[in-house]
Amino acid sequence: MKTATAKVAVGFRNILFATDFSPAAARAIPYVKKIAKHYDAALVTLHVRTPVVNPMTEPATWPTYLEAAKVQDEQHRKELLDAFAGIPTQVLIEEGSIQTCLEEAIEENNTDLVVIGTRGRTGVEKLLLGSVAEEIFRTVPCPVLTVGPRAFDSAGPADQLREILYATDFSAASLKAAAYAVSLAQEFQSCLVLLHVISPQRPGDLVSAADLTASSQELLRQVVPPEAQERCRLEYHVVEGEVAEKILEFASLREPDLIVLGVRQKEGVPGAASHLPVATAHKVVSRASCPVLTIRH
Repeated sequence: MKTATAKVAVGFRNILFATDFSPAAARAIPYVKKIAKHYDAALVTLHVRTPVVNPMTEPATWPTYLEAAKVQDEQHRKELLDAFAGIPTQVLIEEGSIQTCLEEAIEENNTDLVVIGTRGRTGVEKLLLGSVAEEIFRTVPCPVLTVGPRAFDSAGPADQLREILYATDFSAASLKAAAYAVSLAQEFQSCLVLLHVISPQRPGDLVSAADLTASSQELLRQVVPPEAQERCRLEYHVVEGEVAEKILEFASLREPDLIVLGVRQKEGVPGAASHLPVATAHKVVSRASCPVLTIRH
């Protein structure tokens, strides 16, 4: 197994905050402000609304609808600029598909971090429900910070990221995420807790739970490069059980300020991520009591 590399420090210079102006999106605002100020980043805020006029509306009513939308857009623009006062902020208000508009905004603005809030549910009632959030963090090319419904806002300043929980299954996706976890731990001088969950052992398994735990411990210690081990505090833990439940249980006990996960690239037809069985990352994002940073391989 190759160790993760964190030789280049993570630097979030161009942040994109996607909002539907729901309470879920509002919970993400304090985190956006903290990260943007810490890294002196430029911020793009993106709101994607449904088309104002469509074939089902009477043409005679179009001017009224368009004028009302223009007024609301200006209200939203002012609200966002006020919320992020003191941070270089560009407001984008678009019509169409959230996924398409988001991908275009990421590319045009060299985005290296997307921040979203989610209710942690599935469905299609609003833009940033759980299923759409999963679609986002499994498809966009840059890391995504998701603030779920149970995430709390730390009262401390941005430079007090006390503890980071990094969960890994040793896949290529999770090892890519390790570089971010290590670099952030160095940046904020945090305690980095590395966690691996092994499947419950069954009668007849060729490898004992003790041997599997020992080998997993050894693999965990290879994740962080030697030069990085001197610059942050490290803990290694191997537990047995269902992956998402154990990550959440461990996070509940440790109360980290951030969880870092690697996620596999979405496969199959567009929209498939919203219809697959609930994935580990989705469970963690929707139920974690802190923000979750996902990095796609």
